[in-house]
Amino acid sequence: MGLCCLFSLFCFTWSFFVLGTYQLQSSQTQVLLQLRKHLEYPGQLEIWNDHTIDFCSLSSFVQVNITCQDNFVTELRIMGDKAAKVSDFHGFALPNQTLSESFSMDSFVATLARLNSLRVLSLVSLGIWGQLPDKIHRLSSLEYLDMSSNFLFGSIPPKISTMVKLQTLKLDDNFFNTTVPNWFDSLSNLTILSLRNNQFKSSNDMSGEPPHLSSLNSLRVLDLSANKLHSMLPEMPKGVVMVFLSNNSFLGEIPQQYVRLSQLQHLDMSFNMLRGKTPTELFSLPNITYLNMASNMVSGSLPDHLSCGRKLEFVDISNNRLMGGLPSCLNTKSEKRVVKFDGNCLAIDTRHQHEKPYCVAAVAVSMKKQSKRKNVEVLVGVIVGIFVAMALLSFGFLFLWRRYRPPGISEQHLLQKTEQNTSAAGFSSELLANARFVSEAAKLGMQGLPVCRSFTLEELKEATNNFDNSAFMGEGSCGKLYRGRLENGTAVAIRCLPLSKKYSIRNLKLRLDLLARLRHPHLVVLLGHCVDVGGRDDYSGNRVFLISEYIPRGSFPTYLAENSCRKVFNWSERLAVLNGVAKAVHFLHTGVIPGFFRNRLKTNNILLNEHWMAKLSDYGLSIISEEADKCGAKGEGLKSWQMTKLEDDIYSFGFILLEALVGPSIHARKEAFLLNEMASFNSPDGQKRIIDPIVQASCSQESLSIVISIMSKCISLESCSRPSIEDVLWNLQYASQIQATTGDGDHRFNSASHL
Repeated sequence: MGLCCLFSLFCFTWSFFVLGTYQLQSSQTQVLLQLRKHLEYPGQLEIWNDHTIDFCSLSSFVQVNITCQDNFVTELRIMGDKAAKVSDFHGFALPNQTLSESFSMDSFVATLARLNSLRVLSLVSLGIWGQLPDKIHRLSSLEYLDMSSNFLFGSIPPKISTMVKLQTLKLDDNFFNTTVPNWFDSLSNLTILSLRNNQFKSSNDMSGEPPHLSSLNSLRVLDLSANKLHSMLPEMPKGVVMVFLSNNSFLGEIPQQYVRLSQLQHLDMSFNMLRGKTPTELFSLPNITYLNMASNMVSGSLPDHLSCGRKLEFVDISNNRLMGGLPSCLNTKSEKRVVKFDGNCLAIDTRHQHEKPYCVAAVAVSMKKQSKRKNVEVLVGVIVGIFVAMALLSFGFLFLWRRYRPPGISEQHLLQKTEQNTSAAGFSSELLANARFVSEAAKLGMQGLPVCRSFTLEELKEATNNFDNSAFMGEGSCGKLYRGRLENGTAVAIRCLPLSKKYSIRNLKLRLDLLARLRHPHLVVLLGHCVDVGGRDDYSGNRVFLISEYIPRGSFPTYLAENSCRKVFNWSERLAVLNGVAKAVHFLHTGVIPGFFRNRLKTNNILLNEHWMAKLSDYGLSIISEEADKCGAKGEGLKSWQMTKLEDDIYSFGFILLEALVGPSIHARKEAFLLNEMASFNSPDGQKRIIDPIVQASCSQESLSIVISIMSKCISLESCSRPSIEDVLWNLQYASQIQATTGDGDHRFNSASHL
């Protein structure tokens, strides 16, 4: 009898303990049901339909997890399926992507705050939109907060600084668009801070103020990658282990303070605007395993005696301005260490390196721009005033000159006089007087490159054996194209274009000089021009010859077809070409004032030099010949009215991306493909059917998805929906980074095996 009573007492005590610990209070259950209503009844929460069940006893799933203690919810994790699929967000509900217009962020957070025992909160990909309100700080017990992949915008509420128990803060893949807060140092327990892929900016000061992070003594992981930060690199806490700063616009030199981060294991500073010499001690940090500083402007040389840490496994210094040799500890033959160093001016593997002048000129541009950055705001006001005054004076002078000029001066004489009086740099004094048309970047970008000059028709006849059929290369994009060799032995390509009658010789010469100043590593260099007026002494010429550098390896499409006798580019090689062309277009749009648009972009105009570097040809022709815009359709198949009406550089670049994905067969069936095939990119089976097998065999799926997404936006028939060239370039660089990290899917298509 006593044993039975003892057993009953044990059962009662055990049941009380279980119910007291895990049985959820009804008020807490009501809060969860209200949250489900706020979230508009997502499918992941259908299991909550039965209100009689104990939420704390539910099995945990990847999508939903609830943990309780002492009748209260202490952990709530919900994973939705509404990841952001737009490149920009302006704070309003989006059909089928965000929660509806009736969703109230303020009410939602107020309801959340009633779960005042929460220590872990993760609400990911639920379509939550709006500005995060200050009342989020009412969750004062929170140690872990993750609201990634939603549509949060504006600023991070300052009251989060009072959540002193917070250890992890993740707000990745949202649309925060202000500066990174300077109050993070109040969160003394913060160990993980991840703000990846937002639109955070530096302060309004042109030089930018770096985020204040060095006093976060507990911080171990920091991710600020894929934002719009434009400042010096921030100083790091001493105990930081992983730092992600890639795909921003960080400038200046790598802080010397970084070499004292003894716990640092992973450092990614790629795709920024960093310059100066690399602190070589970074390579020998005791715990460093991953070091990526690719695609910056880092210069100088690495010492032969460079020491690498014994744990270092991956190094990427590619696409910088490094010169000299490669230290022995970065030898790529090592089985334990991957080293990427292409795109520099290193005296090794010259097939994938630039010539030394390229690095010297680029560093000079960077230093010039950096030294002037602090005075830009003042200079802009002064320069604008000067330009306005110059414009008024020029207009007045032109008016007086045209009215009172001597009647015997012909345009042919003006052409000859201009050719005789060009400056030492090869540019007319008229163009130099109109310097507002060309940015400082364009001027400095010409350093180390051949000077553009005027040629005579006799020189061109001699170079082409009087335009013999053996020199004829075809019709090209617009006008006839010849191959020639100048008297000094330089191989050139000579294009003959018809001229518009609306341009006088003086106007034409000014436009040619302007075109000649477009210099960029990924643009075919214009070496000179020749205006043929047919021996007539009138106001208009009838043809112009453009003399450009000869690009030996031909056009991009010939490396996309399997039936070609040449090598076939794998996905990494195609991405390298696309990145190069995007940089060229970005320069044409933003590197000169005013920008050059409608550059008739297509794959046949993408050429490859002896180093396999992409070079864009036939750019800017619309400023010298009105026929240039009309001859693009020649040989390109039918065009719909939409393509005729909406075609621009971004739209055309979309078809370059499409051809890189599908192959040259798309070239003649653009319209049919748009109508019938684009939807295939949305399914794995469709992709498998239409994407080039070589791409499928050599790509990572994430890299491929990024390019497909940006390609679809580029060829949108609504011009307002198309991305900017900055967005296109960023996505391509990110796709390349992902591809480089994961590696080619099939090394059978490695470039070396096809050379």
